[in-house]
Amino acid sequence: MIRFQSLRYALVVLLALPIEGSRPQVDPSALRIAFGSKRDGNWEVYAVDSEGRHLTRLTRRVEAGDRFPIWSPDGTRIAFGSQVGNHWELWVMGSDGSAPTRLTSGIVAKSPRAWSPDGSRILFESQRDGNREIYTITADGSELRRLTTSPADDINPTWSPDGRRIAFSSSRDGNAEIYVMDADGGHLSRLTSNPAKEDTPVWSPDGSRIAFVSDRHTHRALYLMGADGSGQIELSWVPNAEDHVPVWSPDGKRIAFQAVRGENYDIETVDLAGRRRTRLTSDPGYDGSFSWSPDGNRLAFISARQGSDALYLMGADGSQVHRLVNEPALDPKWSP
Repeated sequence: MIRFQSLRYALVVLLALPIEGSRPQVDPSALRIAFGSKRDGNWEVYAVDSEGRHLTRLTRRVEAGDRFPIWSPDGTRIAFGSQVGNHWELWVMGSDGSAPTRLTSGIVAKSPRAWSPDGSRILFESQRDGNREIYTITADGSELRRLTTSPADDINPTWSPDGRRIAFSSSRDGNAEIYVMDADGGHLSRLTSNPAKEDTPVWSPDGSRIAFVSDRHTHRALYLMGADGSGQIELSWVPNAEDHVPVWSPDGKRIAFQAVRGENYDIETVDLAGRRRTRLTSDPGYDGSFSWSPDGNRLAFISARQGSDALYLMGADGSQVHRLVNEPALDPKWSP
C-alpha cells in the first residue's frame, strides 16, 4: 500500500512538471492592460483586466502628468514617463502602484522605451546632451549609461530578445539607416545602405530577423531583413497607404502596424508566410496605439470612433471589437 501511494505521488509530480520547450499557459482573466488616462482630471497611469471589470489607478502625482507605461518582463513593475513642467522624467513603480521611484530626467516623451529582457535595465532616448542619443539605466536608477555619441540623432532603439544587442535608426552617415550595436554601445554595425529613409527597427521574437520601415518606393512600407542585414525584402506595400510602427506578434508569424491613408489611421497586419495584408480596422476615426496580448489572440488599441480616444479590444483578425474603458485613454500595454 505504501509503495502504491509513493508511485501515485511520483506520477502526480511528473504530470505537474512543465514539458521542455512548452510555453506556460496564461489565464487570460489574470492579464491586465496598463494605460494613461485623464479620467480624474490629470494624466495618470491605470490598469484594467481584459474584461474591463477591475480598474485600478496606479499613480497619484497631481503635480505631474504620468503616461506611457511599460511592464517589466516578469510583470512585477511598471516604468512610465512623467511630465513635470516642460520636461519629462523616467519613473518606475510596483505593478500595484507601490514605491514610485524617479530614475532620471530628460527623456524624450514619445520615443520608444523598453525593459531589457532580464529586467535589469531600461532603454530610452534623451536630449540631455543637445541631440537625441540612446541611454540605458538600471531599474533602481543607480547606473546611467550613454550608448551613442553622434552629432546626428540616434533614435528608435530596441533590444534583441537575448538582451545582447540594440538596433536603432540614425542619420550619422547622412541618411537615416538601421544600425545595431552591443548592449554596452560597442561593435557598431550598419545594416542598411539606401538613399531612402529607413527607421523603426523591431526584432522578431526569436532574434533572427528585423522588421523596419522604408520609403524606398516613394512612400513608407514594411521591410524585413536578417539580423545581420542580409536578405532585405519588401514585406507589404499598397499604393495608397503609409505604414508605420511595426509590432511583431508573440509567435513571430505576423506583424501589426499602423496604416495611414490621408487623414485616416487604421491597424493592419501582414502574415509573413504569404505576405498577406489584412486590414483590422476601417473606421473614419483614429485607430492605433496598439498592443498584442501575450497569447497573440487579441490586440488592445486606442480608437476615436465614438468621438474621443478610448481603450478597445479586438481579436487578432479584427473581430469582436468592443470598448473596454469609457473614459479617454492612451498608450495601452498588456501585462506579460
